[in-house]
Amino acid sequence: MELSVVPIETPEECNLILGQAHFVKTVEDLHEVLAALGPPARFGLAFAEASGPCLIRRSGNDEALVELAVRQLESVGAGHCFLVLLEEAFPITVLNALKLVPEVCTVFCATANPVEVVVAETDLGRAVLGVVDGMPPAGVETDEDEADRKALLRQIGYKL
Repeated sequence: MELSVVPIETPEECNLILGQAHFVKTVEDLHEVLAALGPPARFGLAFAEASGPCLIRRSGNDEALVELAVRQLESVGAGHCFLVLLEEAFPITVLNALKLVPEVCTVFCATANPVEVVVAETDLGRAVLGVVDGMPPAGVETDEDEADRKALLRQIGYKL
């Protein structure tokens, strides 16, 4: 077995969701969930089959994000993975709906942070072992940090 690390490149202000699913209709079902976000949300979606023709299926409402999702998933090279690139929307608005799609097995991350995918390669193929999402902790929040966090959540409408 050989281990490698694959960085996922995204535009600034882009969020990503990386997960694993198991059926050819995954790309259509995920597209339906993402399309329900409505304007101005833009997304690109890629899904790598692991049997049959083993194609990377693609969809989305922004061609540049679709092509970028395809290129990034090609770099990962693991079957049954999907990658969503999302602009003008946040993963939190679709994450639970995506996880409820029957084909979705797991979500590795949903983030705007830099991401590296830890990949194992065997004679059979490649698998995602996990992700490195962002930077390590720099410390423990203070009372002032906690107050700032709570104020931000209320300012952006996520808490009352």
